[in-house]
Formats: sequence, C-alpha cells, structure tokens
Amino acid sequence: MDGQPPAPGLQLPEDSAAAEREPRRIPEADLGAVWSWEDAGRVVSMTKLAQWLWGLALLGSTWAALTMGALGLELPSSFREVLWPLPAYLLVSAGCYALGTVGYRVATFHDCEDAARELQSQIQEARADLTRRGLRF
Repeated sequence: MDGQPPAPGLQLPEDSAAAEREPRRIPEADLGAVWSWEDAGRVVSMTKLAQWLWGLALLGSTWAALTMGALGLELPSSFREVLWPLPAYLLVSAGCYALGTVGYRVATFHDCEDAARELQSQIQEARADLTRRGLRF
C-alpha cells in the first residue's frame, strides 16, 4: 500500500501480510458518515457536520453573490432590503426552532417508573451489602 494510511472507512486486516494486500470496509455507522462514495479506490465519507458546512457555504456564497452584485443582476431595491438582513433572520429562526424543539421534548418526556423502582431496589441492596460489610451511613 505505498506507505499511506488507509482511507477513512477502511480498516486493515489483522495479519500483516494480508494488511498490505487489501483493506476491508468498516460500516458507515461506525464513522457517523451519511454519504460515502468511492474515489480512485478510496472510500470517502461525508459526515453530518460536513453536510451542514457545505450547505452553509453554498447558502452564504449565494447570499454574498446576490447582495454584492457579483452576478451582474440588477435586483429591485425591495429584494435587496430583504436580502441584507436575511442571515440574521435565518439565525433567529434556527434559534427559535431549537428552543421550541427542546421545550417540546422536555414537555413530552416520559418518566420510566419501572426503571426508577428497579434502581431504588438496587440502591437498597447495595446499602444492605455495605452495611453488612461494616460501612455506616
């Protein structure tokens, strides 16, 4: 393998002679990869973070091109008035969505009463065992 480490998503076999010949594939779930493809014999995986960064870069460059006039388009002034504060509006909207999602999940959180009873019984068993061994609470 010409001295280079294996690509992400690939793992070398255990025995060293086979390690030089052929890498084996690790499932995407282990890498947190969402998209993967093969490029010149290497498996390339894109994580969720990379997807978000690419999306933000695409939106940001589109916004910059439209607001700075890089495309040579003459947008009406009403469009430009909406375009300039658009990133701030999107940021506030994303924050409101995140806050609403957290609030909803907290409001609909289910108590695990069976697990709580099991945990309490395990605590009582542990206390009894420690008391039997001489520990005082």
